[in-house]
Amino acid sequence: MNVILVSNRFAKARSITLRGSHLLLAALLAIGLLLASAFAVQYAIARFQPEALSAGMRAWLAGVQAEGKLKQQFYLREGMDTMAAQLGRMQAQLVRLDALGARLAKLGGIKPQEFNFDGPPAQGGPYLPAQQDISLDGMNRQLSELAALLNDRNDKLLALETMLTQVRLDKKMISAVSPIRDGWSSSNFGWRPDPFTGKNAMHEGVDFVVPEGTQIMAAASGIVVYSGYHEQYGNMLEVDHGQDIVTRYAHASRLLVRVGQVVRRGEEIARVGSTGRSTGNHMHFEVRYKGIAQNPDRLLNSAAS
Repeated sequence: MNVILVSNRFAKARSITLRGSHLLLAALLAIGLLLASAFAVQYAIARFQPEALSAGMRAWLAGVQAEGKLKQQFYLREGMDTMAAQLGRMQAQLVRLDALGARLAKLGGIKPQEFNFDGPPAQGGPYLPAQQDISLDGMNRQLSELAALLNDRNDKLLALETMLTQVRLDKKMISAVSPIRDGWSSSNFGWRPDPFTGKNAMHEGVDFVVPEGTQIMAAASGIVVYSGYHEQYGNMLEVDHGQDIVTRYAHASRLLVRVGQVVRRGEEIARVGSTGRSTGNHMHFEVRYKGIAQNPDRLLNSAAS
């Protein structure tokens, strides 16, 4: 299509050639402007005169609003499910903390009425409402922070339980006597040069240097759980005192009790010697709690006091 433009401003007539693509673009632009105008009119009617809308338009708008509400409810439900899962984990942590707190109160000798874990703590104060409602994201953030605090409190309570258990263990070991009446300690608990190799090695007990045949007594009452020869310890006895506490007596020349026998505190159970991995007559004494060697000085000092 050729369009000829004639005007007094031009010295001569001008010709414009319109191709099919130009016409199609013009038609699409016209249709777009028409639709935009129609939507603008419909929006103005729906905004200011909704009663003037047709039944079909009202149904379409209602469908759009319903779909929007469904999406909103879906996202809200997903957020609530996430919060419910977090609350479930926090409730489980609170149950564990309540049980741990009850054990600690019992270990510490706290009266139940002074530190009750069965109910919420007493609270109060003036009502100061928030300036604005908390959002779902804000609530999720607060739940995450609270979960982190619960984990921190759980770790600290476990550490406190360990400390209280050790204190309780020390108290249980007060009723003891020294396994050797008269003697001096030649080697204490801890790292030392090994008497055979000269290399630094851990010494898990204390050594009492006394003449051969000196009486070895049970440090506390208990049951003999080992009585025999050991390659390293020589003639050795182990006495179980309950509460995971075991005492060990090594390098004896003679063993005077057998496995399963009940011994009392201060009762003679063996005689000093130099059997096993030993450089001379002495008695090696160990205290073990749950199989782990402890410093016997705590037991010996409490016996002396």
